[in-house]
Amino acid sequence: MEQFSFLSATSEGQASAAAARSTTAQIGASVRYIAGGTNLVDLLKLDVERPKQVVDINALEMSGIQPVSGGGLRIGALARNSDVANDAAVKRDYGVLSEAILSGASPQIRNMASTAGNLLQRTRCPYFRDLAHKCNKREPGSGCDAMEGYNRSLAILGTSEHCIATNPSDQNVALMALEATVEIRGAGSKNGGERKVPIADFYKLPGNTPHIETALEPGDLITAVTLPAPVAGARSGYLKLRDRAAYEFALASAAVVMGVSGGKITHARVALGGVGTIPWRSREAEAELMGKAATRETFVRAAEAALKDAKPRSENGFKVELAKRCIVHALMTVNAA
Repeated sequence: MEQFSFLSATSEGQASAAAARSTTAQIGASVRYIAGGTNLVDLLKLDVERPKQVVDINALEMSGIQPVSGGGLRIGALARNSDVANDAAVKRDYGVLSEAILSGASPQIRNMASTAGNLLQRTRCPYFRDLAHKCNKREPGSGCDAMEGYNRSLAILGTSEHCIATNPSDQNVALMALEATVEIRGAGSKNGGERKVPIADFYKLPGNTPHIETALEPGDLITAVTLPAPVAGARSGYLKLRDRAAYEFALASAAVVMGVSGGKITHARVALGGVGTIPWRSREAEAELMGKAATRETFVRAAEAALKDAKPRSENGFKVELAKRCIVHALMTVNAA
């Protein structure tokens, strides 16, 4: 771990101003925010992250979970995962989010990890975390040893010739299915430096620039995540398939929000984890579901559509069938609830 200076921010403006001194918000940044530190501290120890300054934002008033006009819910950036998962409104109206969070990590980590920290959680690809190997995400242009290496846990959707690293989050898969919005405060003065980004636009596919992971710019500070009003009559659920029952990342997961009326599907949102380079929303699966009968046959067709563009590597081809079965089982479970 390299030396860095430490600043305890007392305001959002102070925090974003400090971060604006970073040359880039994506890689080699000179400033990093810290809340729970459950991901950043590990990367500091591994020398994957080498900031010149770490800004502690825990003193900022950004941990509330509050209803908003129109029936939605605003979750502060510093709300701890355990608080979100156990919040009465989340459990009642956004069950898929509670289930997804509770499927991740351990109780101790969930007590520390923050909502915004989870949004920015970085890949657990072994080549990203090991400086002895080539990684375009860590060092642009260096290559990707995962392509022909140990890639059993890596992505099959949204990959490029430069990166196949999997997004590790459970929370963000649920947020994708819920069509959340990310609230951001920047260092600039336009609109008070505040903007809102739909989560579908927040994450960036690796393409030729796998080191650029999100829509954040230097100085940007995530302040909250907003969920839209729940769809009347819709039910939701999260299914996570992994090598062991606890404290393990997904090989495949599915977040499903579905409404059914008169036996027909009236609302469908499907997002996948463990298989994409970003939390993966499957609009192909949704198109197969909408207006169709809520039957296993329909769910199977949706699953086939979701994985039709999968590009497995040497060791992760099993994920194609695993993800299909995960989608079908998740839809069957939600439909039977």
